[in-house]
Amino acid sequence: MAANFKKLPEVAYFWTNVSRVFLFWAAFILSRPLGATVGDLLDKPVSHGGLALSRPIASAVIAVFIIACLVVLPQRAGRHPGRSEITP
Repeated sequence: MAANFKKLPEVAYFWTNVSRVFLFWAAFILSRPLGATVGDLLDKPVSHGGLALSRPIASAVIAVFIIACLVVLPQRAGRHPGRSEITP
């Protein structure tokens, strides 16, 4: 089942117009240690310090968190420190 979730960003890349930045972070975070650690916390039994959510619900919680961060913390273009604001 977990192997199927790893294919979602790849499928979305080729078949949708979803932001490439979002797809990168979704693939990276959900498949790397941070995602694994948070996923373990969410789906471990309460007796072992977790929240006892099912894996699909835990994945949905993580996905909602990522989307909320993208909405609340938008990326903005910055100025290059060595460049003046007036263009010749």
